[in-house]
Amino acid sequence: MMEVILLERVEKLGQMGDVVKVKPGYARNYLLPQKMALRATKANLTYFEQQHTQLEASNLERRGEAEAVGRKIEGLSIVLIRQASEMGQLYGSIRPQDIADGVNDAGMTLDHRQVKLDRPIKTIGLHQVRIALHPEVAVEITANVARSEAEAALQAKDKMPAPGAETEAAEAEDDGRDRAAAAAEAMFEETGGEEGGEEAGADAATGGDADGDVKEAKEEATGETGKASD
Repeated sequence: MMEVILLERVEKLGQMGDVVKVKPGYARNYLLPQKMALRATKANLTYFEQQHTQLEASNLERRGEAEAVGRKIEGLSIVLIRQASEMGQLYGSIRPQDIADGVNDAGMTLDHRQVKLDRPIKTIGLHQVRIALHPEVAVEITANVARSEAEAALQAKDKMPAPGAETEAAEAEDDGRDRAAAAAEAMFEETGGEEGGEEAGADAATGGDADGDVKEAKEEATGETGKASD
């Protein structure tokens, strides 16, 4: 691992001035060439302390510029025409460079490294894409991926989400209904059991009264027969 001093905030790594350990390849191929960090040597630590105020001022200036650009492109929708199957699966995928090219074609300037995709886009539809203009400034744009300009216009009009989003929502709704039905059924069975017990108790009590009435009737009949004999 290599120790470096961050010259600006780096997402998931640290803030300006932090000394962090990173893989040598990440440092040499990205952080150092982009002037986002310095090797954590004694000389560089001294340099950072001396230039800290200036670095802070430079960072604030770049942040202001990024915020100005962000206000222009936030909510931007770009159309990307690609071949796809009838199910909406692309024959290929949309990558950061494709997004950057679409933004640049719209009259803005964007580097593909500023496009933050968790994974390549592989379906038609409307996809929300995060754009990091500065370590502390990020906005979202929409990538309208379609098979034709007409389809893109229809998707934009209907605000159609990417395939899969509606399915996931429907599955979640079905799952919620199933859980509610199961709970209602369990409650019904429990209530039915209690009512059954109460009815059984009532029947038993009624049966007891009937037996008493029969016994009293027999005794009265026997008494009448005795009197007749006398």
